Parts: sequence; C-alpha cells; structure tokens
Amino acid sequence: MKLDVSMLTHDLKTLPDYARKVEAMGYDCLWSSETQHDPYLPVAVAATSTSRIKLGTNIATVFSRSPMITAHIAWDLQKASAGRFTLGLGTQVKAHNERRFSVKFESPGPKIAEAIRAIRAIWDCWQNGTPLDVQGPHYKINLTVPLFNPGPIEHPRIPIQLAAVNSFMSQVVGEVADGLRAHPVCTPSYIAKVMLPAVRTGAAKTGRSLADFQVCMKPLVAAAANEEELSAKIRDVRARVSFYASTPQYRAAFDHHGLGDLADRLKLLSRAQRWEEMPQHITDDILETFVTIGTYDTIARKLSDRYGGVVTHCEFSIPVKGAADKERLRDLAKTIQAESPEKVRRAIAG
Repeated sequence: MKLDVSMLTHDLKTLPDYARKVEAMGYDCLWSSETQHDPYLPVAVAATSTSRIKLGTNIATVFSRSPMITAHIAWDLQKASAGRFTLGLGTQVKAHNERRFSVKFESPGPKIAEAIRAIRAIWDCWQNGTPLDVQGPHYKINLTVPLFNPGPIEHPRIPIQLAAVNSFMSQVVGEVADGLRAHPVCTPSYIAKVMLPAVRTGAAKTGRSLADFQVCMKPLVAAAANEEELSAKIRDVRARVSFYASTPQYRAAFDHHGLGDLADRLKLLSRAQRWEEMPQHITDDILETFVTIGTYDTIARKLSDRYGGVVTHCEFSIPVKGAADKERLRDLAKTIQAESPEKVRRAIAG
C-alpha cells in the first residue's frame, strides 16, 4: 500500500521547501485539494521543486472548468513533473456548482464521463495529431489550430482518478477512470461490497482492464502522541462524522451499515443549525465503524489492517516538529508501505 499526504500549505512561497521535505520523508504522492485555494498552482510549484514524489489533485472540480482548460493545465503539469502527475477530478455537490461556481449541475455521472472522454480526446489530438471532434449532449469541441496546440510531450499517459461515494458514480469510475477516490466515510466493507463491484460492472461495460486500477482514500483518523491528546482528536472527529452523516450525498455509506435513521435525525438537526447536538448521536460503536483511532505507535498497523485489503493508496500524516517526529513518520510510512498489494488486487478483480 502506498502512503500519500495532502498539502498542509498552499502558500506558493513556502511550498517548495515543504514539498522537498515531504519527498525526503518517503511519501509516495503529494495531493492538492480545491478548497480555499486553486488546486493546480501548488502542483506546478511542487513539480519544479521535487524530482521523485508523485503529484496530483484530490480533487479538482470538473464542471467549473471546460475540458479544454483542464486538459491544458494537466498537460503542462505532466510535462513539468516529468510524468509524475495524476489528474484527480470530482463533480462536487449541486449547491457548490450552482451557488459557488455558478455552473449548471445536470446529469453529473454521464456529464463527468463525457468530460473525461473529451479531455482524453484533446490529449490524443495534441500527442498524435488525431482529429478533434467531441460531440456529446454536454460538450462540443472540434476547433484546434497550431497556435493553440502545445504539441506532444514525453509522458502523454496521464492517469485520471474520479471521486465517488454511491454505486452509480463508482460504475462511472470503472467505465472511464484509472482510479477511484473514495470519500472518507466509505468504510472497507462499503468499498469492498458496494463500490468495487460497481467499478467492475463499469469496466466490463466498456471493456476496460482493471490491472493497474487504483483505489485511493484519505480515511477518517484520530491519532495523537498519547491518550490525553487523543481524547481531543476523538472529539473533533466525532463531530466530523456527525456532519457527514447529515449530508444527503453521503447517505449510502451510512445506509450500508444500517444507519439510515441516524442520517435522517442528523439531517434535521443540521437544517436547524443545532450543530452542537449532532456529535452526541455518534456512539462509540459508530465512531469505530468510520474512524481509525490510535496513538502514533499503533495507528500505522491499524490503518494497514483496516484498509490493506481494499485500498492501494492511503493518505495519512502526523505533525512533524523535529527530528524525532521525522523518524517516527518514516517508521509509520514503512509499516503502511510494507502491506502487500496482492489482497487489494484480488479485491479489485473480484
């Protein structure tokens, strides 16, 4: 299993030093997200500051940009990183599309599949001179001239990963993507019994191989140096689980564990903005279902035991304040990276 990390800073001035430190610690991939900052600019800075670590977006929203714009950005990042870039995309929810990005939210599954096919068609045009003619219900792209064609690059095969929660989007992932980015509420049981079967159905539908397919996730974790500090982490993650359970888009993961009634109660509390009451509904048993909990000396083994059979890439980190923390993190990385890939390969293949 690969050990990845999310960018803890998007400050473009300090990011080169941060990226080099992360690379030196032995992480496999550094991911940039689209939250408070643009997801692509930090990757560009990291690409020219590092030489080994892989880089990617987890995730960039797809509908807020045209396929041509996304294709251009990814092409440049792949070239700058010498083939180390992964394009992680997601639909985002309706409210953010319509009220934050001011774009239409329509048929998200079919539309993102069409967007991914369009992006690959654009890359094929640039790399091989294939005529560009994207004609679909959502995108029509057929204009290309030499002035706007960046031309071929050394590593044209850019992996595309797609975020998903429900089975329908998981099937879309199998149809068009190279990897699945599971939401943190997706438990190992849910991934194995709901998401991966849907991925296989999608792959069979389009005749795609899953030999190199990746399953990536940033799990919910409560970890600290000692039991006293761990209590505060558990309190925070309990609130996080209650928020996720109140979100309709994540309900399927809770239904899988017979927690549909809980999701209904928390949805009503969130609509009433009674946020402080919500964590009280997350019992210790529910918490253990969705969260990996442990001190730094146990958390790596717990993550490996929990996700080693369903996940190829796991995002996890601890605060690094000195040499001792660096050494501890290296040991954690070794434990997680030592997990054999055979179990997850069997799970993906079914």
